[in-house]
Amino acid sequence: MAKFIKHLVWRLEVLAYDIVRLALSPLSLDKISALFGRIFQWIGPKTSKHHIAKTGMRLAFPDADDVQIEAWLSESWNRMGRTFGEFPFLGRIRVFDENSRVEVVGLERLEQLKKDGQAAVLISGHFANWEIMAAVFSQAKLPVHVTYRPTNNPYFDKRIRQQRARYGIELMVAKSGAKGAKELIHALRNGRSIALLNDQKFNEGIEIPFFGVGAMTAPGPTRLAIKTGAPLVPMSVVRTQGANFRVTVHAPIQLDKTDDRNADIRAGVIKVTTFVEDYIRQNPTDWFWVHRRWPKDLYRQAKVDKKT
Repeated sequence: MAKFIKHLVWRLEVLAYDIVRLALSPLSLDKISALFGRIFQWIGPKTSKHHIAKTGMRLAFPDADDVQIEAWLSESWNRMGRTFGEFPFLGRIRVFDENSRVEVVGLERLEQLKKDGQAAVLISGHFANWEIMAAVFSQAKLPVHVTYRPTNNPYFDKRIRQQRARYGIELMVAKSGAKGAKELIHALRNGRSIALLNDQKFNEGIEIPFFGVGAMTAPGPTRLAIKTGAPLVPMSVVRTQGANFRVTVHAPIQLDKTDDRNADIRAGVIKVTTFVEDYIRQNPTDWFWVHRRWPKDLYRQAKVDKKT
């Protein structure tokens, strides 16, 4: 009976999602984006996630005053809402059509990979609407395996996969430890690139300074690049205005290759982390601040300090 109820709830969640998506479908992407931006800007500060975002901003920008932090938080909630509101409708975006919403800088790097049949490890973070980056390399016809974390609701997970397929993502690999890693290595060795987001906390990773504060970070992308010899290519996306974006394919990160593999991996992860930091400094309201990136104790201490 419990199993039946659980699956019923899961199906009802997807039904509710589909009803909202259907109701919004007559609207333009600009209007949907603006609507969800305003909703999140209103609701976000009332949630527990607001404390996580504020604590993160204070850790990253210790010299910013309260007025600046509050302004960033408000805009961050707006942009986060836009991202979530846009997701069900990203199938409308055709990156390379005339008058596209997406400007692509460094496309020649993807084209060269495709021409050479060279696999790459594409890395980025939860910047602006990060799904736009996947739309770029997918619609550029570069074969890429995209890693993702399946949702607990299998029916909703299926819906997400279907919607990602609408804007070009078909080769998806669940984050599943050794099994997923083997699948990614196999892809790279057979000339197919892989894409990973490398900016969230990973408890089984290695501690790397993130804005000067130790944070557990996944070494996987760097390890895969060193193991297979594939270039480590960072990508970024910024929200230029409303539901418009600029995606940049950056030059590969140069990795050390010495007799000390662990030291080489650590050095590579530091370079990736520096790339993420640089992006956040330039676009402080575009990053996904509601993720608890640093140790939990720092967030608890921030609550204690606030009370005292």
